Amino acid sequence: MTLDQARAALDAGAWVDALTGVAGLVDEDGPTQPDALEVAAGAYYGAGDLERCIGAWERLHTLHDRRGETERAGRAAAMTALHLLIDSGLMATVRCWCRRAEALLAPTPQSPVWAVVAMVAGYERFFSGDMTGAEELARRAVALGQERDVASAVVVGRTTLARLRIIDGAVEEGLELLDEVALELTSERVDPLTAGMMLCELVCAAEGVGRHDRAQEWTEVMDRWRAGRAVGGINGRCRVHRAEMLRRSGPGDLAEAEAVAACEELRPWMRREFGWPLVELGTIRLRRGDLAGAEEALLQAHEHAWCPQPALALLRLAQGRGAEALVLVQEAVAHPLPMPSKERPPFVELRVAPLLEAQAEIAAALGRAALVAEAADRLEEIAARWAGPDLAAAAALARARAELAAGRPAVDPAAAAVAAWADAEAPYETAGAREVLAAALDAAGRPEAAGLERDAALAAYEAFGAALDVRRLAGAEAGPRPVAPAVAVLEPVGTSWRVALGEVERVLPDLKGLRYLARLLACPGREVHVLDLVAAEAAPQAPEGVTRVDSSGLLVLDEVAKAAYRRRLAEVEEDLDEAVLTHDLAREEVARRDRDYLVDELARAVGLGGRDRRTGGSAERARTSVTRSLRYALARLGAEHPDLGAHLSRRLRTGTYCCYEPDPLSPVTWRLAQVP
Repeated sequence: MTLDQARAALDAGAWVDALTGVAGLVDEDGPTQPDALEVAAGAYYGAGDLERCIGAWERLHTLHDRRGETERAGRAAAMTALHLLIDSGLMATVRCWCRRAEALLAPTPQSPVWAVVAMVAGYERFFSGDMTGAEELARRAVALGQERDVASAVVVGRTTLARLRIIDGAVEEGLELLDEVALELTSERVDPLTAGMMLCELVCAAEGVGRHDRAQEWTEVMDRWRAGRAVGGINGRCRVHRAEMLRRSGPGDLAEAEAVAACEELRPWMRREFGWPLVELGTIRLRRGDLAGAEEALLQAHEHAWCPQPALALLRLAQGRGAEALVLVQEAVAHPLPMPSKERPPFVELRVAPLLEAQAEIAAALGRAALVAEAADRLEEIAARWAGPDLAAAAALARARAELAAGRPAVDPAAAAVAAWADAEAPYETAGAREVLAAALDAAGRPEAAGLERDAALAAYEAFGAALDVRRLAGAEAGPRPVAPAVAVLEPVGTSWRVALGEVERVLPDLKGLRYLARLLACPGREVHVLDLVAAEAAPQAPEGVTRVDSSGLLVLDEVAKAAYRRRLAEVEEDLDEAVLTHDLAREEVARRDRDYLVDELARAVGLGGRDRRTGGSAERARTSVTRSLRYALARLGAEHPDLGAHLSRRLRTGTYCCYEPDPLSPVTWRLAQVP
């Protein structure tokens, strides 16, 4: 394959073919063709090998620098900075590579690469909280991009400027500017990586100020655009946004499926920012009542140096650990973790709005009226500055909680909160507001009206699939009326499976997921380890309690990744030294945080005696395999028998331990035959 053919394969998204085509031209130990190395960088990124992608750009920088090709070396440095900005979350390393690019480009002030450097440096300043520097660099990126025909610099610079207007409180003006950017992004003038990343930024900007309507609109635009054009982690980012939309509207099982898929798709590309989809997954699982699954996802996010609050505090409340929940959320409000969040930049009051919502809920549950009022006061100030339906609704609900906690009539503010969340088209949040209104109506001596609100909340929770909320709310009343259990059938018939519920009967092909399902249905309410399911499938006659063998898995970080992390660490140290020298305390803090993260990651990858740690052993592989098989089987079953598929999707919990949880409100009696 010629270099032109390899480049054509790259353009077509045939990453493996592109890498095969340049394999002999990018030898680590021999001569390397620069053009081939650039093709390899793009193909590595498309294939999900972020470290080799960045490593290829670093090699390209070194190669051109040694040859005295300063402008091309500067471009490679700028591209290294761009990829670090997009996927690493390490702002100190981004600054380091931007400085290298600027030094190399100094002899060529008319180079178009200056526009790329300005756009990257501007966004780094935005994430680091330097709004003045971000605006100056963004304006420069737009001007240079227009002058030197660099479309990516123009749209990134305009996106930065629009987001800065939103941060300043000019929300409508900023959103209108982003609408103009959206039109440009969906044209053919912008490269796919820039277009996908900036479409994601548009959704994040709207989410950050509680403009769900605009976020949903732009998510739909991104979803339509990405078909055949998305590269790298763009598909996964789009999935996170779709999960966010479903977290509000339901059903919860679809929201979780999107979040799980997003985590799987983003794993190869993201580093610290991988905590973002994990927190979304944990929040959705919490709403569905899967407390163990929520904790697993949220603690993983914390391991990635991503703030798991307020979801973790709300999880502790659901676990009956209210005092701990309050301490966690108060700590998060007082000391919000500065992280490169695209939805809530770490330097304005907007970042604490969700934390204050949680503080109001937790403090109200514990009877801490003063803390509820404190949260309501701050939320009202935030909503007044950054007008948006979600922020206004959150402030209204917090005020209703505060009035109720203080023993004052709260019917009117609670009714206003219900109306605000309903107008914001957030059924789950509306149900929570209805519960507060019901409590206020009870206090006002209007039990019949309170019952109507609870019935409406219960219906919303059932539609979402919020199992714990359904059980809690049903238990708060006189108790659900007894319902005759429905009879369902899942049994093998020859080489097929017969499934039935009521009078509807279907036949499905033999699927491994159906055999797993039958074993879970045979022990309702009991958690079964995935290794037990796999062992039983591999040896059906094996006695119960068969010994599990958890073999070694993949390296936490392979040698390429560890070498890359060590280079990043050196770059952070370089940035830290300069920050100390110039007495830049804010930059010094960011650099120290980046250094701590890299040191922790390297430590996590190496065990006692310098031995490499591994992950993805048999338990992890079994979890992935079993989950995939069960989801595929449920999808096939749901297509043939929607009612039965919907029931199982709501009641089946997957993970390291899998479980079928019977529905207390709509019980089902299963007729099962022995699994083949």
